[in-house]
Amino acid sequence: MTEAIYLEVQNKCEDIKEKRRVSVNGMLHILGVSRSGYNSWLHRLPSNQQKREKIVKKKIREIYDKSHQNYGAPKIAKEIQKAGEKISERTVGKYMKELGIKAQYIKPYIITTKNSDFSSKLENILNEQFNPSEPNAVWCTDITYLWTNSGFVYLTSIMDLYSRKIIAWTLSETLNVSCVTNTINKAKKNRELVKPVIIHSDRGSEYVSKEYRKTTSKMILSYSKKAFPWENACIESFHAIIKREWINRFRIKNYRHAYILVFEYIETFYNTTRIHSHCNYMSPNQFEKAYERSQRISMLTAS
Repeated sequence: MTEAIYLEVQNKCEDIKEKRRVSVNGMLHILGVSRSGYNSWLHRLPSNQQKREKIVKKKIREIYDKSHQNYGAPKIAKEIQKAGEKISERTVGKYMKELGIKAQYIKPYIITTKNSDFSSKLENILNEQFNPSEPNAVWCTDITYLWTNSGFVYLTSIMDLYSRKIIAWTLSETLNVSCVTNTINKAKKNRELVKPVIIHSDRGSEYVSKEYRKTTSKMILSYSKKAFPWENACIESFHAIIKREWINRFRIKNYRHAYILVFEYIETFYNTTRIHSHCNYMSPNQFEKAYERSQRISMLTAS
């Protein structure tokens, strides 16, 4: 007799147990199952495969919850494999389906804006080269809108393209050039710049202003061409991710509520814990630490 039939007997009995008395023998007779076979199945010890499946499902649930319910099968499989467990992405996907869990993606509300006027002298130095060989070689920056019950707030972020780490961010209640300059100044304090860094942005009015140019006077400015949003794809992708994975789950009350949510996502998850395919399935912080270790080893070997 198949496992499925035994499970059906058990489930049907449990479903109606509290409503009225159930005759197990009667249920077995209807389903064509022998009493001895059912008792044998009921008291059978779980197999090694069943034990392993239970342990793996527990790990999947733990990793899923730790990721704020954002990881799908590919990333969960990578995390389990890191611990030395052999498992395929397909198996993880199957177990997730059985557990009734999946990556929580919520489509962001998109706001379109008009491009600001710009000078023909602005150049695209980056030229879609998104993979620098070291930190503090290329930064990219952008502004996005977050809706609250009290109106829009504005998130300005700066990403180091080497590790995809958000090295500075600010949340503002009004949109003006100080949103950008304050974030630039925070990034300078957070990073030790040995040589000029390329900083890439779109051609919004905040990024072509005199205040911005003054704040970035020792940096190399790079700009996306008009109507080419993919030239700043990495930071725009981050802003889409923070909305899809986190912000859009909440009815945000006001600026303070929005700030708490942004802080929690960037500082306690994205930079520190969230694995990234670009970072060989490490978090941005882990990826930068790995770079620092490799540099120390190279220096010791050279000496």
